[in-house]
Amino acid sequence: MNIFETFRERIAARIDALAAEGKLPAGLDTSRIATEPPRDASHGDMASNAAMVLARDAGMKPRDLADLIVAGFADDADVTASEIAGPGFINFRVRNELYHSVIEHILENGTSYGDGRAGGGEKVNVEYVSANPTGPMHVGHCRGAVFGDALCSLLDKAGYEVTREYYINDAGAQVDVLARSAFLRYREALGEDIGDIPEGLYPGDYLVPVGQALAKQHGDRWLNQAESEWLPSVRDAAIDAMMAMIRNDLAALGIRFDVFTSERALVEKGQVENVLEDLSSRQLVYTGVLEPPKGKLPDDWEERPQTLFRATEFGDDVDRPLKKSDGSWTYFASDIANHKDKFDRGFRQMIDVWGADHGGYVKRMKAAVTAVTGGAGELDVRLCQLVRLTRNGEPVKMSKRSGSFVTLAEVVDEVGKDVVRFIMLTRKNDAPLDFDFAKVVEQSRDNPVFYVQYAHARICSVYRMAASSMPDLDLAGDALRRADLSALSDEAELALMKVLADWPRAVEAAALAHEPHRIAFYLYDLAASFHSYWNRGNEDPALRFIQADNPSLTTARLALVQAVALTIASGLGVLGVTPAEEMR
Repeated sequence: MNIFETFRERIAARIDALAAEGKLPAGLDTSRIATEPPRDASHGDMASNAAMVLARDAGMKPRDLADLIVAGFADDADVTASEIAGPGFINFRVRNELYHSVIEHILENGTSYGDGRAGGGEKVNVEYVSANPTGPMHVGHCRGAVFGDALCSLLDKAGYEVTREYYINDAGAQVDVLARSAFLRYREALGEDIGDIPEGLYPGDYLVPVGQALAKQHGDRWLNQAESEWLPSVRDAAIDAMMAMIRNDLAALGIRFDVFTSERALVEKGQVENVLEDLSSRQLVYTGVLEPPKGKLPDDWEERPQTLFRATEFGDDVDRPLKKSDGSWTYFASDIANHKDKFDRGFRQMIDVWGADHGGYVKRMKAAVTAVTGGAGELDVRLCQLVRLTRNGEPVKMSKRSGSFVTLAEVVDEVGKDVVRFIMLTRKNDAPLDFDFAKVVEQSRDNPVFYVQYAHARICSVYRMAASSMPDLDLAGDALRRADLSALSDEAELALMKVLADWPRAVEAAALAHEPHRIAFYLYDLAASFHSYWNRGNEDPALRFIQADNPSLTTARLALVQAVALTIASGLGVLGVTPAEEMR
């Protein structure tokens, strides 16, 4: 139930009726109409831009068109007043019973309140994390993992058919470095003093168990063998071990994937060649020489003929190489095949979640997707900025286990999955985020995860108190749904109901924008409205939830706060956070 969408549809119907009467041109585009809460609550309950966006096509002044629209609502039972503001915005005031119907709807539908139809069942592929399988996940991966997972849940709630995908970069030079690093630990496990880890290899202790497992399985058979003999087997074993570690790290964060796609498998199946042959047949691949990069030249740059993709024909700044100097495919080439494979699996809409350091890669990838799908595929890339880890304002030291960074597992072990997930969504993905171990567990309004969880826990405590102080009161769901809500007329109660009514609109807007942080913001606002309501009861006993001498009023207020708890649980479900029943 989205009362804002309901009013948008009523306004659109009014436009159609006016067109049928000959008072407006036929065929006006009503899809541009928006109905939302006014920025200033004193202006009413709903505001619409209908007259503003349709005036030009209607050949009228916005205020004149607004007059025609408003006239059609004179007999609307839900509207108590309407007015035209500024250049032509329309503000509506609605009767309290409309908000009461929202509470009834929430109690009827539970945490599925807010489920939408905006997605229309469209298939969406979201690729996120996709960390190189060379070690444990670090806190930088953590932000992209949480963002991607919450985005998937958000899209699912908005009515899309979502597939969560992890792309394993297991075909490049970095996995050969992993294999050499694991082989060093294999020699160590056989009793050799390996000394300091050579520069260029992975130094973390996480490879020690891999070396021990290799030694146990193969003994000393590889000690005196050439690299070409042991590297393939050691590489496969190391990748398997790293992916098992990554899966465990993700599980600790409550993240699962539907599909794991191997870059190496795409290469070995010939999918890279197939895609590039198709591009070549359309004269989109050629041999050429790129201009040197602007500014200081990289030490390894050389002017040479290269196999290039005509990325500039699709909006990129320069054409892009598809082969390295040794003849192997670039990452870009296999990434093209990866996205073509998604398209062939039925995904017209694709979303990639990358780290901020991949910003320069966005244009070429969008160009490639446009090329290989004939313009039918759409790629949205979401970049996640860095996370600054501190403790009481001081930088957190790196992990010995990883050798160079703080691992995701360490962060989750210290503060818990729910805290990590919520805090990672308290800023827009492309804004830097500060994660202070002391502040994220602080019990204060300044800590959003505590503030929201405290609201849910408070509601649970209200129910425990009601059951204790009024044992004869029926608190079952059916009784709450039958509650007489007409008594809910205090301004704090109405303010709370208005925030609740905005939940479906918030879900749809966040999903269309691919911005799950909006859900965290909404939950904070809902919690603030609830805590304000609670505080009113502390100041005035007549406004407390439990009125021992008035079971009917108590039931109505318990129905309201139950609707709040269900909506908080619905929002936390999108974020992947478990609602708290009590705070410790």
